[in-house]
Amino acid sequence: MNINQISPTYAVAPQIDVTDIPAIAAAGFKTIICNRPDAEVPPSHHANVMEAAAKEAGLTFVINPVTHQTLNMDMVTAQKAAIDASGGPTLAYCASGTRSSIVWALGQAKEMSADDILSATSAAGYDLGGMRPQLDALAGN
Repeated sequence: MNINQISPTYAVAPQIDVTDIPAIAAAGFKTIICNRPDAEVPPSHHANVMEAAAKEAGLTFVINPVTHQTLNMDMVTAQKAAIDASGGPTLAYCASGTRSSIVWALGQAKEMSADDILSATSAAGYDLGGMRPQLDALAGN
């Protein structure tokens, strides 16, 4: 399992496995957000399977499937609401962590500068520099 920290309270990862969930809980995460649609994974990794394992470990589990083609502001709002309601660190996952990084970045556009957002995602290994115009637009710049 490869966890990439973006902020003190938010990290992203490529696809996790049910066997990773105890370690995620032990690492102090309180919420897991699934940004990966079921159509991309085998039944053993469908959101309902992952959710059952997360709940068994005492974690909150949020299903917010994102694709680059269907990403919209409702998804961004849902992701931010889940992070804000977490009561502790949140781990979001998708295929590589990129979509989870993008959704976070868009949700932070009104609270952080584009430079700070892009610096945080870059430090975690995700180059989202091409998003600067969208971040600036959302921030009202």
